[in-house]
Amino acid sequence: MSLEQFKKMPFSLLYQKHMIPVSNEIMNVVLSYVKAKTNGQPLELAVDVGCGTGRYTLPLAPHFKKVLGTDISDSQIHVAKQYNSAHNVSYMVAPAEKLPLKDASVDLVNAGLAAHWFTVDQFVNEAARVLKTNGCLAVHAFYPGTEIEYKELSGDLTALMKELWDTLFLYCDLSKERILTQYQNIYEASALKDKEWVKDIPFTMQMSIHEIIAFIQSICCFETFKEKNSEKAGQFLINTEKRFRKILGEKADSIQLNVQMKHFCFMACKY
Repeated sequence: MSLEQFKKMPFSLLYQKHMIPVSNEIMNVVLSYVKAKTNGQPLELAVDVGCGTGRYTLPLAPHFKKVLGTDISDSQIHVAKQYNSAHNVSYMVAPAEKLPLKDASVDLVNAGLAAHWFTVDQFVNEAARVLKTNGCLAVHAFYPGTEIEYKELSGDLTALMKELWDTLFLYCDLSKERILTQYQNIYEASALKDKEWVKDIPFTMQMSIHEIIAFIQSICCFETFKEKNSEKAGQFLINTEKRFRKILGEKADSIQLNVQMKHFCFMACKY
């Protein structure tokens, strides 16, 4: 699957607006790890690689003197500057495999919902290059297994979400396998010896039917589906909404569903 879709402004705006919220649980895991490894020393610089629209960049701002977000997409960086700015946050177009930073200059290299797109060997080597001694690498994403809880209808709703993911997976490439193995390839590729691999970090949010449909449209697999067959993709959304309504009944529009996903995170420290 091409990364060209991320370079299109309409998709960048859709991604910013409807992708699932930032996981506070993941951010707490990452920041706790960094603070433990740096022994409470002042944190000067964090780099959010593949930052997209800056959704995981901005939460780093209170914890570092400076934060830099990098991405290969002009449109994603443009949206990041518009929606996720702070006085100590800057953004730059740059590839993950060639960061515009000096050796041993960074306290944290972070990548949220992005590392499955990278050329892994080059990225982990580049991260090791720019990290200070005791600097940390953290890459994380969500696992696309989704459970929905709502009274006695939980089983039917969860089964429907599984079918939706199965359809979307038809339009994914190697990135899907990297996510399904929870970044095992990055864990194995990193030469940093002090490393942790945390799996199945739960994240629960409340979503309406409309929000779930909008979220589907913000997934790159669906964007590829739409590019290949816009009529079929549009019908897929219509049928999906109808199936949710059939399960939930006449009060479907007013129902907030408990949607649970699981995140995973690979972290390493440079000694």
